[in-house]
Amino acid sequence: MEEKLETMARIGELITSDLYFEDVLRLIVTMTAQVMRSNLCSLMLLDEKKKVLELKATQSVSEAYNRKPPIKLGEGIAGIVAQEKKVIVVRDVRQDPRYVNKDIAEKEGLCSLVSLPLLVRGKVIGVLNLYTSEPRDFSESEIHLLTAIASQAAVVIENHRLLLESQAVREELETRKKVERAKGILMQEFGISEEEAYRRIQKYSMNTQKSMKEIAEALILAWEMKKKN
Repeated sequence: MEEKLETMARIGELITSDLYFEDVLRLIVTMTAQVMRSNLCSLMLLDEKKKVLELKATQSVSEAYNRKPPIKLGEGIAGIVAQEKKVIVVRDVRQDPRYVNKDIAEKEGLCSLVSLPLLVRGKVIGVLNLYTSEPRDFSESEIHLLTAIASQAAVVIENHRLLLESQAVREELETRKKVERAKGILMQEFGISEEEAYRRIQKYSMNTQKSMKEIAEALILAWEMKKKN
C-alpha cells in the first residue's frame, strides 16, 4: 500500500516539474509498471486532427512494439477505450478479436491487458495500457488504483501540454515582433517595400539555415551597433 501511495504522490509531483515532456511521459509509464508488477506499460496520446492514438511512451525496449502504427478511434482495444471513455480489461489479447496487433503480442509475450482512458474534464486525451506476460485477473482494488493513476497522469500531461502551447505562443509573438522591427530597418535602410523586406529576411533564413527570429535579431543588433557608431 505504501508503495502505491508513493507512486501516486510522485506522479502528482510531475505537475510542477521542469522535466521535458517526453521524460514526464516515460516516468509515468515506468512508475506504473513498477507498482503493478507489469512487464510493459505504454501511453498513447490522441491526435485530435487525425483522430488517431499515437504511442508516445513505454518502458519497453522492444523495437516492434515501439514502432506500432497509430490506432484509429474506435479500432482495437485502445481505440474503443478512447472512443467510449471506458476501462477495458482483457485476459488474453492474443485471443481477443478486437486486438489489432496480435503478431506483436505473440512476439513480445503479451497476455493480459488493462486499457484506461486519460480524461481531462470529460475529454479524452489518450490511453494508458498495462500488460502482463501471464494471464491475470485484476482485482477491483487494482483497477481502482490504475484508474486513479490514469486520472492523475491525465492532469500532469494536460498541464505540460498547456505549458508547451503557451511557450510556443510566446515564442511566436516574440518572433513576429522582431521580424516586424527587422522589416522596418530594411525598409528604412534600402527604401524597399514591406513585402520585399520580408522576402529578404526569409531568403537569408533559408540560405543560412537559421530561423527568421535569428536573422531578425542579427539585423537589429547590426543596426543598433551602427547607430552607436
